[in-house]
Amino acid sequence: MNITQTFYDNLASQYDKLFQDWQATTGEQAEILERIFAGEGFDRTARILDCACGIGTQAIGLAAAGYTVTASDISDAELAEAAKRAKQNGVDFRLAHADFRALEEIFSEQFDIVIAMDNALPHMLTNADMQAALTSIAGRVREGGIFVASIRDYDTMLESRPPYSPPYIHKTPVGQRVSFQTWEWEADHYKLIQYIIDDENALQISKFECEYWAVRRDAMTQMLLAAGFTDVQWKFPEETGFYQPIVAAKK
Repeated sequence: MNITQTFYDNLASQYDKLFQDWQATTGEQAEILERIFAGEGFDRTARILDCACGIGTQAIGLAAAGYTVTASDISDAELAEAAKRAKQNGVDFRLAHADFRALEEIFSEQFDIVIAMDNALPHMLTNADMQAALTSIAGRVREGGIFVASIRDYDTMLESRPPYSPPYIHKTPVGQRVSFQTWEWEADHYKLIQYIIDDENALQISKFECEYWAVRRDAMTQMLLAAGFTDVQWKFPEETGFYQPIVAAKK
C-alpha cells in the first residue's frame, strides 16, 4: 500500500472534520461545479465520473442535484465512508476502487465529465505518474467532454515555500476543532503533515502524513495537452468561489 492510500485510509473517518459543516459543503461545491459545467455547455443529463471521490464530498452533492454519477478512489476506507454517507443522503451511485492512472482497467465506458477535486492530482510525484494519470483520465472522457480538477495555487506557494498552513478553527456545540498542516519542502516537492485537534467531549489529537508535487499551472497545462486535451482553461477563486484554482480541459 502506498503513502497516498495509507494517508486517506487513515484519514477517512475524520475527513469531515476538516470542514466547518461537511454536509453543507456538499451542496455548495455541487453548485460551484454546476456553474462550471453549464459554462461548458453541459446540463444535468451529463454523465460524471469522480475519479478521486474521497468520502463523496462532490459526488454526493452532484448526485443530489440530479446528475448521473460514478465515483472511484484508491482508498477502500474512503469508499466505505462515501457509501455510508451516500445512503444517509438518500442518493445512489456506483462506487469502485480504481487508481486514476489506470481507469481503463475498471471502466470501459466514457463520460461527459470527469472530475478530480481537492488537489488530488499532485499526489503524482513524477512526470511519468502524472502523465499516466492524465492520459488515463483523458481516455475516460468522451470527445467533446471535459475534465475538471482543482489544484493548490502552487505558482504562488513556490515563491515563498511556506512551512505551514494557517489553522482552521471550527466551533461546535460542545467545543472546537482545530486543523492545520505543516509542509516540509524539498525543491518542488513537499511532505505534508495534517493535524486535527478535536477538543469537544474529550481531547483527541490526530496526525496524518502524505507527499505532494507542487506542480505549476504552465506545466500542468502542457501535460494536459500532451494527454489529448485540446483546450485548457484556468479559473480562480475570485471567479468560481472555490477555495483552489480549477482547471477545465476539453477533449
